[in-house]
Amino acid sequence: MDIQAARSEDRHMMIYGLINCGTCRKAVKAVIESGRMVRFVDFREHGISSEDLRKFLAVFGDKLVNRRSTTWRNLSEAERSDDPLTLLAAHPALMKRPVIDFGGRLYLGWGKDVQNAILC
Repeated sequence: MDIQAARSEDRHMMIYGLINCGTCRKAVKAVIESGRMVRFVDFREHGISSEDLRKFLAVFGDKLVNRRSTTWRNLSEAERSDDPLTLLAAHPALMKRPVIDFGGRLYLGWGKDVQNAILC
């Protein structure tokens, strides 16, 4: 889904997440209301490239894996011991979200620190 708002393209933002995730929806809404262009990538629907996963893991490490999710609880012990790249490639819903790419910088989640960095 492409979501656009009126502002220059140099402020273009990519938000990766799940369309049915309330936090992702809040992030998209706030960014649009701030007047920035947004492209939302639902990684359950469209998948996520191994290049993007590697880039995200290089920045966030193991923090990218949501170990409190239902998906995590449903994994076997053997699956949980896989490396994060293998785990996230097989189960994209395990990724903490949203992952935001803004101006070439990556942010994880939608906490106050991320909101202040992106919306101010």
